[in-house]
Amino acid sequence: MKRVLTIAMMAFTETIRDKILYSILAFALAMIGSSTILVTLSVGGEGRIVKDLGLACITMFGLFIAVFIGTNLVSREIERRTIFSLLSKPVRRAEFLAGKFLGLGLTLAVNIGVMGAGLMGLAWVLDDHWTPRILLATGFTFLELLILTATAILFSTFSTPTLSAIYTLLVFVIGRLTADLMAFAAQFGGASLKATVVGLYYVL
Repeated sequence: MKRVLTIAMMAFTETIRDKILYSILAFALAMIGSSTILVTLSVGGEGRIVKDLGLACITMFGLFIAVFIGTNLVSREIERRTIFSLLSKPVRRAEFLAGKFLGLGLTLAVNIGVMGAGLMGLAWVLDDHWTPRILLATGFTFLELLILTATAILFSTFSTPTLSAIYTLLVFVIGRLTADLMAFAAQFGGASLKATVVGLYYVL
């Protein structure tokens, strides 16, 4: 466990130093803040619009971090050949991957925490009271992104960074659209089509 935590802290330090990460975080906070401009175009429900857009921004930019940094964690070690010196020590491959996962998970937690705090503050300014459910929604978004991080690292162990990113994005899209399959089957499908779509839904 100590070796896993050591690798996790190394991965966390490496990702935190990445300038792309700060660019993504700054852009995400700017997007959350700029959602207040759209409020002026609506009549009523301003707080809800800002919250919805803010949570969408957290998901989208968290997805960028999970996919594009997660797919490069392993391949970068292979390109630099630092993985060979690391695995020559008493470190198992599973410990190496678990450490990378925990390190990126910690990076995601920090970034999502900052974005969530920014959204909470913005919602408080608009509604004049705290909205604890934003924390709950942000927490479930974090869990979703952890699954995508694990998926990205899995694909990066046997594929190129580009293909790994594409595969992970496809997993995200499939996960988001499966509920629409059930709605499609209920509204348009006959008995046979409905059974096929429902079966596909459970497979996905």
